[in-house]
Amino acid sequence: MKVGVLQFFSWPERRFPLGEVYERALQRIDVMDEGGYDAVWLAEHHFNTFSVCPSVHMMGTMVAARTKRLRIGMGVSLAAFYHPLRLAEEVALLDHFSGGRVNWGAGRGFDAKEFKAFGIDREESYPRFREHFEIVLEAWKQERLTYRGQFWDFEGVEVLPKPLQEPHPPVWVAASTPGAIEWAAKQGHTIMMDPHSAHADIAAKRKLFENTLSGAGHSMDGRLIPMARLMAIGETEGEAEAIARSGASWTVGSYMRPKSALGKSDTLPANSESMFVDEAQQKAAEQDPVQRYMDSVVVYGTPSQVVDKLKAMEQELPMNYLLVSPLSHSTFELFTKKVLPALV
Repeated sequence: MKVGVLQFFSWPERRFPLGEVYERALQRIDVMDEGGYDAVWLAEHHFNTFSVCPSVHMMGTMVAARTKRLRIGMGVSLAAFYHPLRLAEEVALLDHFSGGRVNWGAGRGFDAKEFKAFGIDREESYPRFREHFEIVLEAWKQERLTYRGQFWDFEGVEVLPKPLQEPHPPVWVAASTPGAIEWAAKQGHTIMMDPHSAHADIAAKRKLFENTLSGAGHSMDGRLIPMARLMAIGETEGEAEAIARSGASWTVGSYMRPKSALGKSDTLPANSESMFVDEAQQKAAEQDPVQRYMDSVVVYGTPSQVVDKLKAMEQELPMNYLLVSPLSHSTFELFTKKVLPALV
């Protein structure tokens, strides 16, 4: 099993200077680079303290300068918000700066505030994301890009630099809903799976992807499917449970804004091509959201318990790439010292 970390840049209640958030995250990344971890995947968000990282590409240059072997994943580039040629340039430039260590993950996004601030209609964002994604790949593959689409037309544009990796970095699409999973599979793209779905839902979605991929004439051979899982580890069961419940409460509070604040459709991100929940999960979450995370989403326990749970998931889901999302710094430390060695 390969293991990466989904790195958020959370600023809870703004309790301390923002610089400390970045420094703690970069110190974690230094540890990841020492061995065991395949990649750090940087989470892009805007206008929210859940993750104060509006540019995963700029953050990626900092990671590239501090590390030597760790791969640098976009988890994800919110492609609908970019000019597609600028996006192609930035990711390719990062691939050069990192010596060819980029993993490119792209997603549509979900947050109503982001769509409104960037002037993107939410319904239009589906075809816009897919077109931007396609343009980036074509810009990397074609010597001079010629493209005719719904939103963009280009004629003989030489997009430079091309990525260092040939023909381009490994590519993933963040997909949670059946429609997004089926689209990615039919196109032959590999998916990333979200940290908020229940384990059983992850298994069902992975099966949907595999069946659709095969039906479209594509092979599963060699594909790594990163599955993001929220993680809470303690020296005792009680300590782990407390970390898990606190993290679940923080997550619910960050994503599930009151209906009066954002409107009925925005209580949870639905119909998303990013790394978040779907409509069925929204219904379940409205019943008892924190307990839902505790019962079926967060992986928590002592180090030995977590090892057993992850090895079971490796076989049952199945899971060939674990994308850890630690709910505390102590969780990251215990995972690194006592869980990771048993998995890789």
